[in-house]
Formats: sequence, structure tokens, C-alpha cells
Amino acid sequence: MEYPIAKGTKTNDSMITVETTQRSLVLQIIQPGLAGLMDGSVSSLAPLFATAYATHNTHTTFIVGLATAAGAGISMAFSEALSDDGRLSGRGNPWQRGLASGLMTFAGAIGHVLPFLFTNFSVAMMLTPIIVAVELLAISFIRYRYMQTPLGKTLLQVFVGGVIVFLAGMFIGKG
Repeated sequence: MEYPIAKGTKTNDSMITVETTQRSLVLQIIQPGLAGLMDGSVSSLAPLFATAYATHNTHTTFIVGLATAAGAGISMAFSEALSDDGRLSGRGNPWQRGLASGLMTFAGAIGHVLPFLFTNFSVAMMLTPIIVAVELLAISFIRYRYMQTPLGKTLLQVFVGGVIVFLAGMFIGKG
């Protein structure tokens, strides 16, 4: 994986240091944060929309969404922190990775929960897909920028996954 070298870099040692620093950033912050953002944004859709369609109650949907975001964030933080101490893989401090993963999982899940603070169910259901689309675009851009995934490919992958999970939640909630 090639990383851009900082402006004004003149020596091979400097190039190696910049590349090592950028690689560490990707391995220790970006990748676990991206995994969390993807998990929070996508996996929380099914319980949120299942609750919304089953109850048509914004307060109940908000509470379930908030619990989902908090639980998922805590789960992902511990999962990342306890899965690899970083010595064998070179991925760095496990608690730093866990924090990045947990916070981004919560951030990915809470965004599309917030419209359910509105008491009008129709307004919440109109705003939520817009927020989900912005979240999925952010995931796609991060994958494109830092993981060097072609933009068209990542947009397709991320949006197909999001639609499948949304439909699962909708059908379960209507059943």
C-alpha cells in the first residue's frame, strides 16, 4: 500500500518515518474506527426499523436505538481491545484500537436514531433514510481514501449491505 509522502520530505529515512506513521494511523485508528462505523451504521438498522415498523412509536424506537448504539459501541470496543494485543500483528495498542472502534460504532448507530426524538413518526421516518445515506457515503469515502478501495466498488458494496439490512428490519417489523 502506497501512502503520499509529506511535502518537503528529502531523505529516505524521512520517507520511511512518514510511511510508517501513516501505516500506523491506518492500522491503529482508521481501520478499527471504520469497522466500528460500518458495524454501527449497518447492524443497527434492523433493530431500529423493526421497532419503528412494529410500534409506530418514536419514543420506543428512540430508546431501542439508543440501547442498540450503546450496546454495540461497548461490544465493539471490548471485541477489538481483547482480540489482539498488537504484538503479533503490529496493530498497536489494543485499548486505543478498542476506543476507536467503540466510539465509531456508537457514532455510526446513533446518527439515524436521533430523528426519533421527533414525536411525529412520519417526520422521523422521512429523515432517517437521509441520515443513513450520509453515513453510508461517509463509510464509502473513508474506504476509498484510506483503504484504497475504488469509489464505485465501495459505494456499491456499502449501499447493497445497507439496503439488505434495512429490508430485513422492515420485513421483521411488519411481520
